[in-house]
Amino acid sequence: MASLDDLASLRGAASAALDDVRVLVVKIGTGVLTDGRGAIDRAVLGAIAAELAGLAASRKVVVVSSGAIALGREALGFGARPKRMDHLQACAAAGQGVLIRLWSEALAAHGKVAAQVLLTHADFADRQRYLNARGALEALVSRGAIPVINENDTVSVEEIAFGDNDSLSAQVANLVGADALVMLSVAPGLLDHDDARVRVVAAGDRSIDGLVRAETSSGGKGGMVTKLRAARAANVAGAVAVIAPGREPAVLTRLFAGDDLGTVFLAERAPVSSRAHWIAHTLRPSGVVRVDEGARRALLARKRSLLPSGVVAVSGRFRRGDPVDVTGPDGVVFARGLAAYDAEDLAMVRGRNSRELAELLTDLHGEEAIHADDLVLL
Repeated sequence: MASLDDLASLRGAASAALDDVRVLVVKIGTGVLTDGRGAIDRAVLGAIAAELAGLAASRKVVVVSSGAIALGREALGFGARPKRMDHLQACAAAGQGVLIRLWSEALAAHGKVAAQVLLTHADFADRQRYLNARGALEALVSRGAIPVINENDTVSVEEIAFGDNDSLSAQVANLVGADALVMLSVAPGLLDHDDARVRVVAAGDRSIDGLVRAETSSGGKGGMVTKLRAARAANVAGAVAVIAPGREPAVLTRLFAGDDLGTVFLAERAPVSSRAHWIAHTLRPSGVVRVDEGARRALLARKRSLLPSGVVAVSGRFRRGDPVDVTGPDGVVFARGLAAYDAEDLAMVRGRNSRELAELLTDLHGEEAIHADDLVLL
């Protein structure tokens, strides 16, 4: 357990990090925006909009907002959140227009323009689309608008089934180069085994993993597991992350005024580059490359390329340039990278040394299975 001096030091670091925020991403969960009947609480949305407008006076602010499916469920007469995929898509389609209208009206009351941006995982996975989205968001915030982002659930079947706006918000934080990611939740923050709030988590602290419960909210898709994962993804990109009680009056204003609210996750001191973050935390692996212990130690000890001689097994269907997970002999994933070979070619050359490769490389791509510039340790 951390000493009182350590806790005071962490709190000081948290306050300093929040004081320095110039680019802010705020994620607002369905549970925060809905009332006890599952309907959108317009008063809560309006109050949060007023705070966002106030923060945007001195910062660039980007919002990731849930609520489209809840609004669509209400409009289409579903008694509860539907389970069928086509019903979920219908609710998203019916509700998204209402959601952006509510945000537009609420922000306009404080002189701010709301700009709707709908994204899918494919927009992040494709590097050119990723950069295009970054440019569009930068253009919006530079003009003082507040982008309101949501998953494009009407067409993104996979996002409805497996995605969540916590994960999306972490990807958005990296996309816009955010200094902070604040996730507004119905929870007061991360709770310990005695249900006391954890105030600050040091960078890289894994001791809290056992505190996380697997439940999700009744109206949304996320839970504390996805929030912790999102916080860590933001941290490695250099952003401080906060899980804060979204129903607490003036929560955002008080948080940035220095009040002790929620759980603050401190950022890594040596953040990874945006591209490395994209490889490690945005891309979804198309296959797995298992390496021997010597190769694993070499990759962990120093930044080096993975050579075919260290590869012992290849699984999955992937093409050159696709993301793959890298495991050691124990099967534990410790890195992710962009393959320099198709799966079939890598399976053919695995285990071969440079001399043996020389006879095969005429029709292949080079000596590296994964180049060092395309390899990220997890």
